[in-house]
Amino acid sequence: MDKIAHCVMNIMLMAGTVLAGALSVANAAEQPMLTIFAYHDIRDQVADSGDADPYAVSTERLVAHFDWLRESEFNVISLDQVIAASEGREELPENPVLLTFDDGLKSTYTKLFPLLKAYNYPAIVAVVTSWIENPQIQVQYGSEQLTAEEFVTWEQIREMSDSGLVEIASHSHNLHHGVLGNPQGNTMAAAVTRKYNEQDGQYESDESYQQRVLDDLTRSVELIEEHTGTAPRAMVWPYGAYNQVGDEMSVRAGMPITFGLQNPPQPLQVGMPLLGLDRYLIFDNPTLADLVDTIRIPPTPPVRRMVQLDLDYVYDEDPEQQQRNLDALVSRMHDLKPDYVFLQAFADPDGDDAADAVYFPNRHLPMRADLFSRVAWQLYTRAGVQVFAWMPVLAWQLPDLDQRKALALPNPEPGEVFRLDPTNPEARRIISEIYEDLAAASWLSGLHFHDDAMLRETELPELYPGNSEARSQYLVDFTLELKRSAERNRSTLKTSRNLYSMPVLEPESRAWFAQDIDQFVSAYDYTALMAMPWFEGSDAPKQWLEELADAVRRHPGAMDKTIFQLQTVDWRSGSRVPGDKLPELLRFLETKGVRHFGYYPDDFILDMPPLSSIRQVISRNNFPYLKD
Repeated sequence: MDKIAHCVMNIMLMAGTVLAGALSVANAAEQPMLTIFAYHDIRDQVADSGDADPYAVSTERLVAHFDWLRESEFNVISLDQVIAASEGREELPENPVLLTFDDGLKSTYTKLFPLLKAYNYPAIVAVVTSWIENPQIQVQYGSEQLTAEEFVTWEQIREMSDSGLVEIASHSHNLHHGVLGNPQGNTMAAAVTRKYNEQDGQYESDESYQQRVLDDLTRSVELIEEHTGTAPRAMVWPYGAYNQVGDEMSVRAGMPITFGLQNPPQPLQVGMPLLGLDRYLIFDNPTLADLVDTIRIPPTPPVRRMVQLDLDYVYDEDPEQQQRNLDALVSRMHDLKPDYVFLQAFADPDGDDAADAVYFPNRHLPMRADLFSRVAWQLYTRAGVQVFAWMPVLAWQLPDLDQRKALALPNPEPGEVFRLDPTNPEARRIISEIYEDLAAASWLSGLHFHDDAMLRETELPELYPGNSEARSQYLVDFTLELKRSAERNRSTLKTSRNLYSMPVLEPESRAWFAQDIDQFVSAYDYTALMAMPWFEGSDAPKQWLEELADAVRRHPGAMDKTIFQLQTVDWRSGSRVPGDKLPELLRFLETKGVRHFGYYPDDFILDMPPLSSIRQVISRNNFPYLKD
């Protein structure tokens, strides 16, 4: 496994979720939840932790897993049964389990195949065809350099395929590696990255990217069919990294079923494509007890900690100073260890809250610097945090003044931030393409929608007049449309959206914002509630926050999906909130039942808020204390 595999897979482990999919039959009766396991190498001796290959499982543990599956209420099923259930032709048995094995290592034949025959278990084996084709191949697999002798041969693959127990899937021909993803030299998963060409300073075009992926998958299909007599039906994406474009290329190559690793559970209705099926990654050689607990005990939704960051603070015209800024940011987030960083992807140098430029290549706005991809990847791989791209929804200052005027929100409320008209089809197209370009250029885990997504009562009065709920839903639907645009290039993104506090504290004010907490809770993974007492003019922050927490609690499910976002600056006076005040308020919120919280802004250069005080309440570590 090469360097990028460890980067990506380690992040997947931090997500720590069991991935499953639900299938429905033609009469709409719900099928049992489908659990899919993703195994890799099988060795006789594997350390429980700290093994050179954390994704290997010992032969003894795999036998224990198989024994338990045979004796328990779980049923190992084949891909044929999954397809039949998705087409409404048959129902899955209770507690179905699908077994998959990635990379096509020699142990797939020498250790797995005999076990499959002994237990009469079907399984999917995904092979990287270039690793088998080239007898001189050398593959960096974790800390080891593997040669062709470490992988299955075509003869062994044919024998397994002919047994009727093993479904051979593609793991790509040559996409199981990293490609240059930005000018700063970061390598990212080949299947989802537009390659950067150092010679001409250009990124791979969409057309070239799609053709590269299609050619690779087509070659893999051809080789598997040539050597087994059967074309593969399934594509298992390397590192679990895939997108809508890749799935489309897989379908075109003849593989209408794809598997990922990092997606949340998704229900699959009859007739829906079997794309991006969810899998539970087996790692650290789990004991039977570990495996059973993972399957049977519903995971407790984790608490989340968030920091929102201005990329404008990293940017500098001096490349050396910019690198120093980046190093300071990554070092601070590594020490702080929040779950999520909401990272600014747009530039607002004049401070008017509207985007004048962006930090990624795109079709419609000036690029201040090609910086977002670099910073997001460094935070992701070096600091171990999931990065949400913080983006405006409507507040885009298009460079063409005539176009900006033609697409602007008509008759905006005086003093409000400039926004484009969400009812204008051309404005919607441009904004959607900006989001699509963001995801094409960047590795990210989610989208954070800015607080500009609002409509005053006097703005667009013809849009559902007198119906604040419908106006709010209109904006919600538009943000979900933007999510789908981004997901064309980056699969199953999480979402968060800023919500003003007044629609929560004073429900009658919802009409003045076109925002509704119940709709937000239903639509997004998280609602980033602007829990900013000084911003709202309160001089009694604890009392104000308590009232806000009580108001959120009155909405079913809201506490589980609301991030209370506190302020570190009193913008009325321009002064900073004292270093010990923010931790005090966050701990107070915990006593009031608040599960998720964070803050904005973070000054990583001046250490504000002080790391020594904020780390204890923001870090996701169980013992978040700096060591000497």
